[in-house]
Amino acid sequence: MKFLEELQWRGLVQDMIPGTDEQFEKEKMSAYIGFDPTSDSLHIGSLVPIILLMHLQRRGHKPYALVGGATGMVGDPSGKSEERNMLPLEQIERNVDGIKKQLSKFLTFDSNSTSTSAAVMVNNIDWFKDFTFLNFIRDVGKFITVNYMLSKDSVQKRLESGMSFTEFTYQLVQGYDFYYLFTEMGVTCQMGGSDQWGNIVTGTELIRKKNGGDAFAFTAPLIKKADGGKFGKTESGNVWLDRTKTSPYKFYQFWLNTSDEDAERYIKIFTFIEPADIESLLQEHKQAEHLRLLQKRLAKELTTMVHSEADYDAAVQASQILFSNNLEALKQLNEEQLLDIMDGVPSPEMSKEKIQEGIDLISLLAETAIAPSKGEARKSVQAGAVQFNMTKITDLEAQINTSYLLNDKYILIQNGKKNKYLLKLV
Repeated sequence: MKFLEELQWRGLVQDMIPGTDEQFEKEKMSAYIGFDPTSDSLHIGSLVPIILLMHLQRRGHKPYALVGGATGMVGDPSGKSEERNMLPLEQIERNVDGIKKQLSKFLTFDSNSTSTSAAVMVNNIDWFKDFTFLNFIRDVGKFITVNYMLSKDSVQKRLESGMSFTEFTYQLVQGYDFYYLFTEMGVTCQMGGSDQWGNIVTGTELIRKKNGGDAFAFTAPLIKKADGGKFGKTESGNVWLDRTKTSPYKFYQFWLNTSDEDAERYIKIFTFIEPADIESLLQEHKQAEHLRLLQKRLAKELTTMVHSEADYDAAVQASQILFSNNLEALKQLNEEQLLDIMDGVPSPEMSKEKIQEGIDLISLLAETAIAPSKGEARKSVQAGAVQFNMTKITDLEAQINTSYLLNDKYILIQNGKKNKYLLKLV
């Protein structure tokens, strides 16, 4: 398949400037995408632009990743119902550094390489920091009419509720980014999400009027869930690419829990599996949907790409532990993995001194309210309903001590078929 033909098959193209597909086949292109530094980590909503840059590099084109040190100070109104809070300059700088570090995991940046497809990272603060306001409105503002700016959807949707001059000028600032990269670095194409189309074509218009050149662009559709829910959101918030914000286990679980309908789209969008292999996988999945082959492959590809194969293996092992009753495997989990698996499980607390001295089983169950009373605790033990670290305990006189501890401060307790608790010693 041709470059943009494959991206269209994968569901990664929505709008396109005429001639863009032909230009990609005609020559090796330099193209860029901008990343907004609203946080020191990207989340999975940023995976589509990252994957577009990766596809670009894999086909021998040259990717430019623009981190918006300047535009981050303005705030993009696209898709927003209200103006966002301005971040301090120091925070923006920290966020830019975090994003740069993350992007290096997905793209090959090698300034010493002779490869024409080596990625380049740029920060628009470098060309805006000495650009005075008067020079900007003379050199940029005069080429774009107010009527043209007012016609943009991102502006129209905000006019009734109120829009600051700062946000109104955002499209000029982003448009100048494209102009600067076009004239100074030979970047002839911009990519982005469909909500950026208005800002992107402002850049091509500026290039046409100010330089007389031809610039190209295409956008990818915004990812949505089949049920109408917001993609990349869970009950606990965003799914981040930074493992300290979203652990590899939770990241893996997010993809594993994808619906069949969404998985059929996501396997094309978020992986680099060959189209023919994807078609085979889709057919195999439909023949035995209960095996969740699509979700398992999706979770494997994404967890390995964003984190590592070792993290993927650990996530699979952790997922299986609760169903395997494997005590040795449970003991091998580190604290982060254990807490991930037990996310949402009640976590009563008990003084560590009591365990060190040894406490009888019945007292422990009653004192932690895992059983409502000592009498009920005895009934549960006699019925074989109590497990400590996946091991059934039937001895009413059993003493619980430090030998039961996981990671030196936890005990996994079960009372009944469904009632699990992670006792924490403090």
